[in-house]
Amino acid sequence: MIRNCFQTTFFNIFIINSVISTENPSPQTVHLMGICGTAMTALAGCLQSLGMRVTGSDAHPYPPMSGHLRAMGIEPCEGYRAENIPNHAELVVVGNVIAEANPEAVEMRRRGLPYLSMAAAVKRFAIGDRHAIVVAGTHGKTTTTSLAAHLLVELGADPGFLIGGIARNFGTNFRMGGDSRGGGDLFVIEGDEYDTAYFDKTPKFFKYEPRTLIFTSLEFDHADIYDDLDAIRTQFAGLLRSMPAGGRVIACTDDPNVRGLLSEASCEVAGYGFGAEAQWRLTSWRPDGEGGVFELREGGRRKNIWRIPMPGRYNALNAAAVIALVSGLENPASAAGYPPAAIQAALDAFKGVRRRQEVRGVADGVTVVDDFAHHPTAVRLTVEAMRGRYPGRRLWAVFEPRSFTARGGRFQREFTEALAGADRVVLARPFTSEVSAGIVPQDANTTVPQGANTIVPQGANTIVPQDANTIVPQDANTIVPQDVNTIAPLDVDAIAAELRRGGLDAEALADTEAILAHLTSEARPDDVVLIMSNGGFDDIHDRLLAALHQRTGAPGASGAAITTTAHS
Repeated sequence: MIRNCFQTTFFNIFIINSVISTENPSPQTVHLMGICGTAMTALAGCLQSLGMRVTGSDAHPYPPMSGHLRAMGIEPCEGYRAENIPNHAELVVVGNVIAEANPEAVEMRRRGLPYLSMAAAVKRFAIGDRHAIVVAGTHGKTTTTSLAAHLLVELGADPGFLIGGIARNFGTNFRMGGDSRGGGDLFVIEGDEYDTAYFDKTPKFFKYEPRTLIFTSLEFDHADIYDDLDAIRTQFAGLLRSMPAGGRVIACTDDPNVRGLLSEASCEVAGYGFGAEAQWRLTSWRPDGEGGVFELREGGRRKNIWRIPMPGRYNALNAAAVIALVSGLENPASAAGYPPAAIQAALDAFKGVRRRQEVRGVADGVTVVDDFAHHPTAVRLTVEAMRGRYPGRRLWAVFEPRSFTARGGRFQREFTEALAGADRVVLARPFTSEVSAGIVPQDANTTVPQGANTIVPQGANTIVPQDANTIVPQDANTIVPQDVNTIAPLDVDAIAAELRRGGLDAEALADTEAILAHLTSEARPDDVVLIMSNGGFDDIHDRLLAALHQRTGAPGASGAAITTTAHS
């Protein structure tokens, strides 16, 4: 459901200037609500690197982000309480998991503290006026962003970046840039179509003001805030229209939903894909060990044969997008641009992202792989990639429906088809704790307080000095969340039954303990166990490795042959 409300440009500019004039331009103590979110953790690191004291809280801190924060010297408070906000806090950053009724949000308003959404804080403190390279789309954002940041660093461009995962080449998910080999005028970031905060229902990607946009894919997702694909399409169309005339869009023209929107852009558009219409066309792809090899042609000309260390045809597309990106950027060292040999060397050195096809360990001959997949397309592609990476080995697909989109029954058939590519399937019951604990964003029954005295604009650099009388202006880019109770839940028993009718061994089990017992009993040496969830899944990966190792009677926990690759 998209809500519209007319606001005059002059009035919005006047209000924005009025609000900005009240900002503290250099806060010394910043409190982050929802600090264990991947982007919020990265922002915490950015703010700390600028000399600010950072505190934060989250409902249930869990690895890897909780450990990453502690490594930076930031101890997240567990649970939300008014007293978590330091008395001397000068700014609060509100994550989009925070509902209006959250006790810290209530305390923030009571004390009249200035605040920003995560996306607005990133724009103000990290991106600034740098050239923003934004990676947007339903799939592929994290790996493509990580790969782009890695290549640019290796090529000497010295970018800043903010990634929705721990990039293994850097051991972190953020970098301010501009502090080593010169330059630093680029900033690479994921652009999420999810809404920004309880007080700002516009997609986060608008806040980053991209000058270069990589547009990977477009499917229905985020069923908690979007009614249908058309509602999401509206947001991406707005993003393309917002591109500056001198900007550049690098878009996957294999995706018909992406292709159908490209006329909205008023800047240069470079398509990539396997189709004949792509300017950057992949004319071949084959698996090769743990990765793959593909040929990429620009404008019909022979370009290069490229090797990538990540499995899956879709990762070849992600790599093609990044090759097109760096080929279109100026190389300060050479008018000829970045040499192919240097680009290939950077590709060879890419180590991927944690929780994207990450091998967590090998125990008693069983390989345990962790992946973040939660949309049926991502599940299907990840299963296919594991087939290519481990040919001839028995593949288990263990799936926890955790995100709102995964828990709903809208993709019942699609999840069944996506999991059918495995040899054995284990389904967890749809995760429910996020809703009951109030961790998910507010639904349509949670209202923004309305008053007659204050209008708060949605500017990327706006710190909102909060009071109780706030009108949030609605426009065509405003997302109104849907009630979490209006969508029927995913029926994992029916999925398992349908897979069994197709001849596949499939089980829907009661809880993590039952899944662990089943895997420990049934997995055999040379099996690959692919575990997919966008949450912690009760630390199932390490617990499974320990149980598998224990059944050998040997001391210790995890095994050998640890390798990693990535996708998102």
